[in-house]
Amino acid sequence: MNLKRPNSNEAVGTATRSKDVVPMSGMCSRCVDGCKGACDIWLSSFRGREVLYPGPFGEVTAGADKDYPIDYSHLNIQGYAVGANGLPDGVNANPDTAVFDDVNTEVEYGWDIKIKMKVPIFTGALGSTDIARINWEHFAIGAAISGITLVCGENVCGVDPQLTLGSDKKVASSPEMDRRINTYKKFHQGYGEILVQLNVEDTRLGTAEYVASKHNLETIELKWGQGAKCIGGEIKVKDLARAQELKKRGYIVLPDPTRSDIQASFKAGAIKEFERHSRLGFVSKEGFLEEVDRLRNIGFKRVTLKTGAYSMKELAMAIRWSSEAKIDLLTIDGAPGGTGMSPWPMMNEWGIPTFYIQSLAYQMASDLQKKGMRVPDLAIAGGFADEANAFKALAMGAPYFKAVCMGRGLMIPGMVGKNIEKWLKTGELPKSISKYGSTVPEIFVAYEELKEKFGSKIDQIPLGALGIYTYSQKFKTGMSQIMAGSRNFSFKSVSRRDLMALTPEAAEVSGIPYVMEAYRDEAWDILLQ
Repeated sequence: MNLKRPNSNEAVGTATRSKDVVPMSGMCSRCVDGCKGACDIWLSSFRGREVLYPGPFGEVTAGADKDYPIDYSHLNIQGYAVGANGLPDGVNANPDTAVFDDVNTEVEYGWDIKIKMKVPIFTGALGSTDIARINWEHFAIGAAISGITLVCGENVCGVDPQLTLGSDKKVASSPEMDRRINTYKKFHQGYGEILVQLNVEDTRLGTAEYVASKHNLETIELKWGQGAKCIGGEIKVKDLARAQELKKRGYIVLPDPTRSDIQASFKAGAIKEFERHSRLGFVSKEGFLEEVDRLRNIGFKRVTLKTGAYSMKELAMAIRWSSEAKIDLLTIDGAPGGTGMSPWPMMNEWGIPTFYIQSLAYQMASDLQKKGMRVPDLAIAGGFADEANAFKALAMGAPYFKAVCMGRGLMIPGMVGKNIEKWLKTGELPKSISKYGSTVPEIFVAYEELKEKFGSKIDQIPLGALGIYTYSQKFKTGMSQIMAGSRNFSFKSVSRRDLMALTPEAAEVSGIPYVMEAYRDEAWDILLQ
């Protein structure tokens, strides 16, 4: 059984002619001379490298669909008929105090200075892709009013069309970065924060110095690996002059826009767009610790780290070195996850899957703590989209994991709200929405709540932001119900004992007790007392 569908996928716009395919290769069992398409091999025969990427760029986000042997669906949440843990100090547990609507879903992270969030989720890195740029107001304001952290991803300064460099070749002015930070700050309610990521190019351009001096940001995030999947950080560029400018700024641009044959192919219409890539980073313990010290000397009070689904040894490096550097939050990204732009084969085939890498991280954190070292606050990313799986991840990683990083799960509500806003203006509201009403107050259940809170400022909140807020409230309610069912009324009491593994394989990987063994001793003590 193949765990994915090779040689065809809707993400790259390909499909096989036959319903019968070779499991290993995905090629049609009977490949016919004269076939008019359109499998991966067929399309690659004349469009080449374009077939590596989901598209159309700037209009889609893509999530890998490989069916890994074990994921969070292999866990279930324990329910109890007695007890109430995590209630506020001095509150006695009884049916009137242990109400699911009173569950505290807030979390906090940080080494010394804590950042609180209303719910235990925050956005994935929204960097230089068109999806992030075009929808930024919706995403940023939505995160701010929801009380969660927003990650402004890599390369934002580097691809800013209005970027101005000083005589030292460092960022002197970046209107796009200014827009991104100011948009979030305008609606920030005291919960969450904005994190700006640094990759190789960002460090060379002096992005950290710029956001520290101009915007007085207190936190900065280092990034191991470019883009979402180790190699990447791509955007597509459809203008030759723009591609040449990015290459001049030091980026890898492919095909090379300075070559005469490439220019001729572009003018002929064969090459329709260029790829801008980031460079691979190289990390060492000494260099990492020095960079953290440098960033703190610049003025940042908190430094976080985002790392990818690398091998077990890189995971150990991230956890151990983050402990020594007193990193405020280490976000571990597992495969497959989703992204605005990364090579489709790499998204499916590269890296340790989320369930597995979190299980390893828990083992490492436990052993590091036994050694007498403090474990930095951790977050997990890679394919999350709902409160049930988020609870499972936080319980499986307790007490080390404080939050779940979500990419597409938080982007989709922003795009839905944005499109509702557009359809309302054009009078093209689809029936799937108009059945709920034809005005904003009728369609969005949280509108009146926000109007009461923000007053006349409600007109400055785009509907994409309203979509993210409405989703976060559904997430909060769903999480509250799950937590109350497991008799946890705040996250300080959530533990691995609140989970059971449904398969022996999941139990072996995670260390969570198999369903037929969980609480067995306690159960038989009651039975045979």
